[in-house]
Amino acid sequence: MVRLLGCAVLLSTTAFAAETMRIAVQQDASQAAVEGQALSFGEDLDEAPMQPIGRAKAVVTVAKGRLLLDGLPVSIDSIRLRAGEEDDALIVVNGVRVRGDVVVLPGVTGLTIVNVLPLEEYLAGVLGSEMPKSFLPEALKAQAIAARTYALNKKLEQYGQPFHLGSSVISQVYKGLAVEDPRTHEAVLATRGRVLTWQLQPIEAYFHSSCGGHTESGIDALNRDLPYLKSVSCPCASLPSSSWSLSVSPKELSALSNGKPSLLVQGRSPTGRVKRVQVGARSVDAVQFRERLGYMKLKSLDFSVSKGAKDGWLLEGHGFGHGAGLCQWGAQVLAGKGWSFEKILEHYYPGTELQTLY
Repeated sequence: MVRLLGCAVLLSTTAFAAETMRIAVQQDASQAAVEGQALSFGEDLDEAPMQPIGRAKAVVTVAKGRLLLDGLPVSIDSIRLRAGEEDDALIVVNGVRVRGDVVVLPGVTGLTIVNVLPLEEYLAGVLGSEMPKSFLPEALKAQAIAARTYALNKKLEQYGQPFHLGSSVISQVYKGLAVEDPRTHEAVLATRGRVLTWQLQPIEAYFHSSCGGHTESGIDALNRDLPYLKSVSCPCASLPSSSWSLSVSPKELSALSNGKPSLLVQGRSPTGRVKRVQVGARSVDAVQFRERLGYMKLKSLDFSVSKGAKDGWLLEGHGFGHGAGLCQWGAQVLAGKGWSFEKILEHYYPGTELQTLY
């Protein structure tokens, strides 16, 4: 079902001014080396007057909590830098090419660097970072809508803060222009302004790489009891890449164990994913266990444990990620079966509405 919503219904006009996003592309940086044609700077305000720098390179640093531009102090708490006069002018900060403006402000132990840019342009960088650009168009469109919805949800949640989202896997991966592609632009353009809602609000549209055959509920995966994050079946289990194995040595467990290292599953969710493990004498939450071993190493919590070689343990599992919401590889399989992006989204976020915001 598609319905045209006014901004006053879904969110206030001030909360959604100009459909821009503020993305922290780097935190705790020692400096912000900025390059761009006709660089200018000013206060961190959308309509602030900008002063030309007069060169194509500039470096922002911080000393005693005060910002310095090319070694000279500036009289503002945060500084916005812009390249050129055109809306699509490119700017490079610490080697990362982005669109829009760059804002630099003092952080806890260094500088926080924020990219301020239109939402739709941000999505082109997210889509190329989060999903293979070679995926079928309907899968890419589904991902574009999920990413747009997630971004708007976080913007509302973080409104008034220095930034709305980070750029790592903890938020949505965003690598700027490095991963843009005509196919990602096409998917974003084809779904422009379309979001998933629950009771007229953008949902927390979580997604992951592969669920291994069944997605996880929001409460079990993320401790988020959300009615649209239910466990559903998924065809990604048929893919060879869905299965994995991992050898864990006693040394790797020593930091988590009290006494002699050992590993035992203590509890599982209704879908079979591990909830707690016993590591030596300690009972450890499975999410923490995965974080300590490494998200890229222990790909999911859908695994079994057996004795491995050299007194180690063998973990054999399925899927990649937390398992809640859209399964990206599942979406690709379903797109290959002729499913539309609308049907894919309805499957992974049951009960939501697909609406046009702008």
